[in-house]
Amino acid sequence: QVQLVESGGGSVQAGGSLKLSCVGPRSIFSSCEMAWYRDTPEKGRELVASVAFGGTDHYVDFVKGRFAISRDNAENIMYLQMNSLKVEDTAGYYCAACWRTDEMPPYKYWGQGTQVTVSS
Repeated sequence: QVQLVESGGGSVQAGGSLKLSCVGPRSIFSSCEMAWYRDTPEKGRELVASVAFGGTDHYVDFVKGRFAISRDNAENIMYLQMNSLKVEDTAGYYCAACWRTDEMPPYKYWGQGTQVTVSS
């Protein structure tokens, strides 16, 4: 069974930074596109950023210039560096892996999530 494990969440004041990590099996990091999602009661689960196996990244508008996604395929780890955090970034953050066409959810594997709380 594929297991993705997130870490690095916590509480921070607005303007601060956090770095999330996601570790998983080599089979994921050797081929799959990966992503970070976040989940709030108001908006549900939404894509934050994605990174292809080769490193090409994509960001949604509300995190561009503040967040950076990266992966180290040799170490089987993916990161989300979050800077200039805002109260509205408060959410559960989830690691996802292996994008699939025309299926929902769009990624096959999901972690259990790590909570990020930003206070004013």
